[in-house]
Order: sequence, then structure tokens, then C-alpha cells
Amino acid sequence: MSKDENTLILGIGGVGMHLAQRLVHEGYPVTVIESDSELLEAAAESLDARLICGNAMQLSSWREAHAQDMGLMIAATNDDSTNMLSSLIADRFGIERKIVRTRSIDLMDGSILSPEDLKIDLIVHPEELVAQEIFRLVQRASCNDLTPVGDGNMRVLAMRINEDSPLLFKTPKELSATHSEYNFRVMAIARGISTIIPQAEEQIRPLDQVFIMARTEDMMPLMDMMKIEHKNIEHMMILGGGLVGKRVAQLLEKEVEIKLIEKKPERAEELATKLNNTEVIHGDGTDANLLVMSGLDSTESFIATTGDNETNIISCLLAKHLMNRNNRDL
Repeated sequence: MSKDENTLILGIGGVGMHLAQRLVHEGYPVTVIESDSELLEAAAESLDARLICGNAMQLSSWREAHAQDMGLMIAATNDDSTNMLSSLIADRFGIERKIVRTRSIDLMDGSILSPEDLKIDLIVHPEELVAQEIFRLVQRASCNDLTPVGDGNMRVLAMRINEDSPLLFKTPKELSATHSEYNFRVMAIARGISTIIPQAEEQIRPLDQVFIMARTEDMMPLMDMMKIEHKNIEHMMILGGGLVGKRVAQLLEKEVEIKLIEKKPERAEELATKLNNTEVIHGDGTDANLLVMSGLDSTESFIATTGDNETNIISCLLAKHLMNRNNRDL
């Protein structure tokens, strides 16, 4: 992407604002079309970009933005249909690349309308990305996550170190000496927010996430030799039945027993009909009594996915206080 290539952003909400700030910071010329005058006023205070008060569905706004001179269009409004139709409009104006943000996953593989039909070069599903990342973290937090690499010839074991772990306070050098009959390597250690490429004398500490690579045929015997159990999270509670909460439940409900708490009665009823293997509970997730009555004490993982950051933080703190912290993850 050339530094002098013009970028048109539709929508200056959370996603649009973040993208605009990043692009401006890196020196790209940015033009924004936004219909909300209050958002534009707030953006004008911190954003060095051309801001146009207009509607993405009005061609006059596109002409005012000189859309024919743009090399990239990013549709980041809160309306999926507007974003998708904007790609067709951008194509008519000759904009070479079109990136569209959508909340719905209906345009994924198998949809009647493909991205090519809508002239979309890249579709971004923020909620889907968040749900997939939560899914990945849950699998990793389940204690031991085995991932195939190298065309399946190798396996990477990711495991959380607790006080009973046989790897606790051991070093890669000691592990290699003790289990010399297997070829393996301690590839990395995730400690807090840091990732360490361990030296031979690096000691494994409590709460570390350790990544071990070995040949596929050696991994299970190696785990048995190290007395490492391959276990999974069996019970989970999700707070919030929005797009992210619903998608996380869909991804995990065949493997994990899930209880989902939703505050809105209509949404709770809808989720109950669409999630076949998830127990949907109508109630307020910040209510300690509700959490306890819903089985929080037997839950191994608690995930807050409401649309309110304060609610997510408070509910996680409350759940952390109420839960037995042995092998629990939030």
C-alpha cells in the first residue's frame, strides 16, 4: 500500500476510528464519511483526516469525498447491508480494493452470495475473530492442547503449569536428561504477558504456559512418561448471548457443557431455540445468587461477552471470588 494512496473509511465508530487513527499515524491520507455529527465532532478533535458528514448510501457523499481518486475503501459502519452494498458502489467508482466489516457470518463459505459477487476483496468478522480466539484460549486453558504441525509429523503440546505439575521448577536441560529416550524440545514459555524462548537453565514456574514439540509418535508416550494428563474443560458458563457469546457457545457446545446467561428475555428465548446443547438462563450475570444457583461452583471456565465492558469486568471479578480457583479460568 503506497503512502500516497487515498483511503476512504465509511463509519467512524469504534472500529472505523481505530483504523483511521492507525492509518493517519502511519502517514496515509484518509477521508471519512459519517452520518453522526457527534461522532464527527469527537473525531475532529484527535484525527487529522478529511471528515465528511454524509450517508454511505448517498452518491453525493461519495462524490464529495472524491471516491474516484481512492485506492482503498473500508466499510466499517454498524450496518452489514450498508457495508456490503458500499463495496458495489466503490467498485463502480473504480476503487481497486474493498474491505468490508460484517457482524453476520452468513457470507462465509457456502453462502448464496459470495464476496466476489459483491466485489469485496476482504471480509472482516470482528465478532467471529473474537469468538475463535476465545475458543482457542479455552482449548489451551483446558490444560493440555495438542496441535499438529509439519504436515502432522510433529505435535506441539501446550500445557498450564499448576502446583501439582511434574514439570514445576524443572529446566529444559533436566527434562531432556530425564527423558532422553525421546526427541523433544521445550520451544517456548508464556509467562504473564511475555513469551520466553527458554535457555537450558530456564526454570519452569507456576502458572507458566509451556510449549513442547515432539514427533507425533513420541508425544503420547512422552506425556505418559512425564505423567502429564490430557484433560479438557467440561463445564463452562458464558455471560451474554450477543453475537460473540452465541458463537462461542456454538463452537464449544458439542465438547463442553455450557450454561449461558442472558439478561434480555426475548434474546434468551431466541438463543434457547437455536443452541441445541447449551442451557440458556434468563437473568442478570452480576447477581451473585444467580451465578451460584446456576452452578458456578462446578464451572471450570467463566467467559463474559456482554456489550458492556464494566459488566464484563465486574462479573469476572465476582465469578473469580465465588469460584473454587483450582483449575479454573476466566
